[in-house]
Amino acid sequence: MDRIIELIVKDELRVNALACVHQLHLPNCYLAAGFVRNLVWDHLHQKIVPTLLNDVDVIYFDESESNPELYQLAEAQLFEMMPSLNWQVRNQAIMHKRNGDKPYFNIIDAMSYWPEKETAVAIRKLENGRYECI
Repeated sequence: MDRIIELIVKDELRVNALACVHQLHLPNCYLAAGFVRNLVWDHLHQKIVPTLLNDVDVIYFDESESNPELYQLAEAQLFEMMPSLNWQVRNQAIMHKRNGDKPYFNIIDAMSYWPEKETAVAIRKLENGRYECI
């Protein structure tokens, strides 16, 4: 995971996106899927031009969330900060309902149900300015 973090901190777009998401203070919140995967694949395949991000998946885990429209508010805030990205924010604590799965225990459990295993990687900025990759 340290190698992924090394790639992320060299990428201005991703560092800026992580800083924006960090400002929202969503619980157990990460940027995931293609946000990480594309960067790793581009590095491994020595691509000069980065693969475009179709969307930017922001995942968080909050079992006590009372506002079912919080994700829309978060998306709007992120779009204000970085309008060039197609933000998609989802509370993984409730995604099992849409996906027809049993309830998820946490972020890692939720990602274990994702059909494309290579996208089941996520990163977040921590309070101390460091990063955590899962």
